[in-house]
Amino acid sequence: MEGGLAGNNAPPNSFDKSEVLDVKPLRSLLPVFPGAASGPPFPTAPPNGPFWSGFSPFPPFSQPQGSPYTSVLNQNPFNSTAMPIQSFSTELPASNGGNVHSTNKRKLAGSSSVKKKVKRSNESGLALAALTNFKPGISAAENDDGNRELVEYVLMRFDALRRKLSQMEDSKEPHSDVFKAANLKAGNILSTKGVRTNGKKRIGVIPGVEIGDIFFFRMESILVGVHSQSMAGIDFMPMKGSDIEGERVAVSIVSSGGYEDDAEDPDVLVYTGQGGNASADKEASDQKLVRGNLALERSLHRANEVRVIRGFKDPTHPTSKVYVYDGLFKVQESWIEKGKSGCNVFKYKLVRIPGQTGAFSTWKSIQKWRADPSSRDGLILLDLTSGAESTPVSLVNEVDDEKGPAYFTYVSTVKYPKPFKLLQPSLGCNCSDACQQGNPNCSCNQKNSDFPYIANGILVCRKPMIYECGSSCPCFRNCKNRVSQTGFKVRFEVFKTRDRGWGLRSWDPIRAGTFLCVYAGEVIENGQDGENNDYVFDTNRVYESFRWNHETESAGEGNSNTSEAFNIQFPLIISSKSIGNIARFMNHSCSPNVFWQPITYEQNQEAFLNIAFFTKKHIPPMTELTYDYGTPPLTDETGSNSANHGKKKCLCGSPTCRGYFY
Repeated sequence: MEGGLAGNNAPPNSFDKSEVLDVKPLRSLLPVFPGAASGPPFPTAPPNGPFWSGFSPFPPFSQPQGSPYTSVLNQNPFNSTAMPIQSFSTELPASNGGNVHSTNKRKLAGSSSVKKKVKRSNESGLALAALTNFKPGISAAENDDGNRELVEYVLMRFDALRRKLSQMEDSKEPHSDVFKAANLKAGNILSTKGVRTNGKKRIGVIPGVEIGDIFFFRMESILVGVHSQSMAGIDFMPMKGSDIEGERVAVSIVSSGGYEDDAEDPDVLVYTGQGGNASADKEASDQKLVRGNLALERSLHRANEVRVIRGFKDPTHPTSKVYVYDGLFKVQESWIEKGKSGCNVFKYKLVRIPGQTGAFSTWKSIQKWRADPSSRDGLILLDLTSGAESTPVSLVNEVDDEKGPAYFTYVSTVKYPKPFKLLQPSLGCNCSDACQQGNPNCSCNQKNSDFPYIANGILVCRKPMIYECGSSCPCFRNCKNRVSQTGFKVRFEVFKTRDRGWGLRSWDPIRAGTFLCVYAGEVIENGQDGENNDYVFDTNRVYESFRWNHETESAGEGNSNTSEAFNIQFPLIISSKSIGNIARFMNHSCSPNVFWQPITYEQNQEAFLNIAFFTKKHIPPMTELTYDYGTPPLTDETGSNSANHGKKKCLCGSPTCRGYFY
């Protein structure tokens, strides 16, 4: 992702991060210990031995006196009553090699769980039935090992399918179970059909995933290989060449508030082990040294890198979470202490490898700015809009002494010299409160062929034109079909770039399909003053095509012929040189993370056209927002542009940079 947190520059160390270890099928979630052939059944052993043949003790007892892995408990700053984690026993395997606890859980599951699984399987079959001729577009080799382009491709396809399934869910009856949990269904469909990458487990850096990348669903991190567990916070893998049969080490963890983690320090994470939490049918209990807990203990011994993903409340959708990849850490220490429940929990101290791009540290800075906007370094103005927008926009310069852009008047809408008369007057919708997906009587639905937005105003797919509700519609002002008319909800800042003037970015993590703003300014008639104006938007320009509306076939709708080419009946040229809004500060990129969408609505039998900007993909905080400025249309028989004299050197830094823009 451009700008912001886009780097993935973990420094080299003694461990070869390029090494990909062989993956064996995980037959059991429990550690595999020596069987009868190599030694007696594994009992609880004293911390300092003796140990049986075929078993190596956990650190620090496997290390000589004074080893760096030795836990100095009386110096533990976190809890003076801590006990060495190695003194806790693991679960005992049953005589047949299975696990008694797992067997009991299976017996307690009952027939109702089986029925639920069958029901879910049938529901998934509804969507999977349409995939007979599905082509994943990703080779077997790319399934195993990815790159940046593949990671973004997979994430874009996932979110397109998720949005489509969510739209279908919105059209169902309120109590229908069909197509619920659209993100899980989307992940299941794409995984089944091979639309994923980095499927080969590995320690360290994941090809194509950059520090600071964000995921709004854990399923996204699974599809690109960052973390393969949909629920568990610790991901692990067998250790190749280990002296201990079945030894596993941790490869990634997710810290998202489900346990008592100490996650305030950007460089140190005190992570709580898994298990032991109370639930509806059982009380809290001591955590056990099995599964992920045992893998983290082995990572302390092996000193291998562990990927850390941190979860936060989404500032724009407080009921949801967003996950940020924070880079590589190493387990430095472990101990046991009493948790809030009164039961013993494992604690692991992970330290961030120095020299990596900041991620969590950036989030912590933003939290500070939210509490006190005046604490922002380089702040020039608290609100560039002077109250014209409901959400303030900061003006910041951390590069030089310039005190702000050239003077302009801030407006939040497009100013038309004269309105566009409708050729055929039409009536608004008849929805009494808000327009709803699946309502066949809603005239706005009929114009759009299907509802353009899902919950939270997220755009489902690009269209030649979107028809929003206007003044003649009786629906509420906050109707979902008025997204572009209700102002932006993202916390923006206008900032001074190092080489491209002023730019625009956000303090918030932004989902793909989020409405950002409209292009505000004055509509220019007959193209006057358009050629020599650096602050202009022109629908006559040629814009590079791209596909955003993936996966209609995957959602069970069959092959969709919906065009993404814009259909604007009258040319529109908007100048924001003298009057405008934050859109005037968005810079050009040949690989943009924002696209524009024409939206029209009616008012008093007149048509109003907005150019609305939406996010093309998930965008981390403090990442510059950019769109493609397009090129002038061909104007002569030789196919050349008359505006070649207007070319400017492009500094977007994209791998596919054209070298210039207009």
